[in-house]
Amino acid sequence: MRFIFDKDTWQEIYGSISKNKLRTVITVIGVLWGIFVYIALSGAAKGMDNGFEKEFKDIAQNSMFVWAQRTSIPHEGYKIGRSIQLKLGDAEALENLHPDIQFIAPRNVKGVFGDEPVNVVRELKTGSYKVFGDYPVIDKIAKKKIFDKGRFLNDSDVEKERKVCVIGERVRKELFEKDENPVGQFIKLSNIYFQIVGVYKLEGDGGFEQDDSIFIPFSTFRRTYNMADNVSWFAIAAYDDADIIALEDNIKSSLKRIHQVHPDDERAFGSFNLGEAFGKIMGFSNGLNFLSLIVGIATILAGVIAIGNILLISVKERTKELGVRRALGATPSEVRGQIILESVFLTIIAGIIGIICGAGVLAIINVMTANQDTFPYTNPTVPIPFVLGALGIMVVLGTLIGLIPAQRAVSIKPIDALREE
Repeated sequence: MRFIFDKDTWQEIYGSISKNKLRTVITVIGVLWGIFVYIALSGAAKGMDNGFEKEFKDIAQNSMFVWAQRTSIPHEGYKIGRSIQLKLGDAEALENLHPDIQFIAPRNVKGVFGDEPVNVVRELKTGSYKVFGDYPVIDKIAKKKIFDKGRFLNDSDVEKERKVCVIGERVRKELFEKDENPVGQFIKLSNIYFQIVGVYKLEGDGGFEQDDSIFIPFSTFRRTYNMADNVSWFAIAAYDDADIIALEDNIKSSLKRIHQVHPDDERAFGSFNLGEAFGKIMGFSNGLNFLSLIVGIATILAGVIAIGNILLISVKERTKELGVRRALGATPSEVRGQIILESVFLTIIAGIIGIICGAGVLAIINVMTANQDTFPYTNPTVPIPFVLGALGIMVVLGTLIGLIPAQRAVSIKPIDALREE
């Protein structure tokens, strides 16, 4: 191992490389391109992961939304086109029938499904906003970030039908002064005064719930708008290990039985499966990661093979020199070690340059996508262990490929080498 730290060894390696600089540079580019492609593609995939995680970080990933529509098949004396109405009791029935349900939240709303937004008055200021009637459990399915000195709805609000509300950030900006704290103050919804108990900040895509929304207790909403036991839709979160696609089908089948809908009627109930959509996104991202790994390794392997070819040519060109070294007492292990060291050195240099270039491209992408909101994408990076792992693979491949020209150099007999012209 002493030859690794020998100045003469590195002088010989430098001399060998510098004899044909263009050939060496082209070969190094071939190797660095592999790790560059791996880092660029892996970082891009990670940026997508980060973007979707940021977009949906406050929403249960294994969740879905179910609502009622109109029937498309006559059943048990009911005609086609019958309008189905979800009921509050459906929530308890579904929980009992499907143990995979972790949380279920009945929801009502004004200002979303074709009806007019609710007119809201605060002193001399007015505005039209969406109003949701909710149970506190909705905060476990889609978390709301509440500003300091405020809170979300609680069970007591629902039980006592309190006239309290949680408003969005835009509602606060439009109805209150900049430095005014709205918590504890009153606004008038549909000619009824409600006390504000919290202000929420919208983060990511809130779906129906943008920053112009107001949340009031489900029971208060029901009494205010004479909704009886009607429910607009259910937000449902399953346990992490549940099959969300199968659960969606089972829930729809249960609702069909409850509401006397034909089992084959696919239009009676609508749904959006966030868990399925998120799974597809993650599957695409994982596929991109796998593709980057395959392409990167293949390109690195091709480049490392090129390094082996260069060293074979170098050994051929240095036949007489190697013969002289052997004649002067150089051992086979020293000759073999120098050739392998040259291969590993070129591989490491190519790998480091490739890593720097890949990191530079990801940094540029990060700057370009920092302030865009049209597509969920943020912070494209590659974990350090993955980078070191890729570099380690390169070193191993460089060592293995260096064995071929090294063995060729060792096999040269000194007397034959000295005769070489």
